[in-house]
Amino acid sequence: MKYLIKGGRVIDPSNNINEVYDVLVEDGKIEAVEKKISSPGSETINARGMIVTPGLIDMHVHLREPGFEYKEDIASGTRAAALGGFTTLCCMPNTDPVIDNLTTASFVRERAKKSGVVKVLPIGAISKKQEGQELSAIADLVAAGCVALSDDGKPVAKSSLMRNALEYAQMFDLPILSHCEESSLSKDGQMHEGFYSTIYGLRGIPAEAEEIMAVRDIILARLTGARLHLCHVSTSGVIEMVRQAKREGLLVSCEATPHHLALSDEVVGSYDADTKVNPPLRSVEHVGALLDAVNDGTVDCLATDHAPHELESKDCEYALASFGISGLETAVAVCMNLVSQGLLDLERVVAGFTSGPARVLGLKQGTLSPQAAADITIIDPKKVKLVDPASFYSKGKNTPFKGMELTGWPVLTMVGGGIVAQKGKLLV
Repeated sequence: MKYLIKGGRVIDPSNNINEVYDVLVEDGKIEAVEKKISSPGSETINARGMIVTPGLIDMHVHLREPGFEYKEDIASGTRAAALGGFTTLCCMPNTDPVIDNLTTASFVRERAKKSGVVKVLPIGAISKKQEGQELSAIADLVAAGCVALSDDGKPVAKSSLMRNALEYAQMFDLPILSHCEESSLSKDGQMHEGFYSTIYGLRGIPAEAEEIMAVRDIILARLTGARLHLCHVSTSGVIEMVRQAKREGLLVSCEATPHHLALSDEVVGSYDADTKVNPPLRSVEHVGALLDAVNDGTVDCLATDHAPHELESKDCEYALASFGISGLETAVAVCMNLVSQGLLDLERVVAGFTSGPARVLGLKQGTLSPQAAADITIIDPKKVKLVDPASFYSKGKNTPFKGMELTGWPVLTMVGGGIVAQKGKLLV
């Protein structure tokens, strides 16, 4: 099938493109990105007034399968991703069993081929069963197609184990994705420690719980020379550490989530458990630092940390509720809404979902270069819509953005030259 995407504003940070172009797709690949392409016989897609980008990559997703299919599975998660404009997902290993061996990683790859509608790349566990005691069989995980290593959901408490993980991962040129949390400081915490935690009567999680572990891991990255990526950064202190590490030339990168960019701890006053996430929503000062860090390029990637839960895990007392936000279907709209408000730079947002994660993970995706796979996302920057979790394809309806009116939504998702979602509907 040949498609000619006409007249859209093409933003492809990997090729320093940000202007009106046509995009020609043929045989599942990008054939050309040029001014005024003529291609008789192609199906034309009118993209005037739209933003055309490489297919979006979400490098931090919890698809829950195997083991927690009642929260999400690969079929439902990838369909949610397609509606949200994502063409590639990297799924975290805190499943049951944990993705800490060749068999489980291979299962995820094969399941995605059979039931998924976008590309799925597994991330292997740093430690066996994510217990933080013994390294996983890293060579086997690489052989099974894992693109990174992480114990996300749990910090690696033992510094010696983290050092060994960085050294072994370096042998395979894999990044370590670190969940930065000093558990003795965050234990039993429900929200950011500060003014509002006192007002709301909820036990706080101090920013230092994240910052202490981040500085340890950066020190170990300096020691080993390995690639370190900090997941879901949420504090101004961690941002400053990353800036300094980059100035030193260390191989340190980081990501921010849409919810940490758009919401502050004040919203927890509703006691709606859909606002409960780890790391917690921080104060406006931290939110402002994150926005600045995205705009100046300190934040390399944007990632949803999509963490869907069944109703029972959220429809309960705040202190008993599970941490996590279902984010695949709202991430683009949340970020585009911030762009429309002048708080985020559009090109930085596109880079955060395309060339940024592609660079960190060493992926071929995230580009519109000729002969690259035709993974493409089209966004309508003026489309206004209310967030309605009842319409989500994800099993997880747990979003703090429910009922909000957001501006800027994905309207077409193409994977390998085939349209999988268009105008809010799945086509597969």
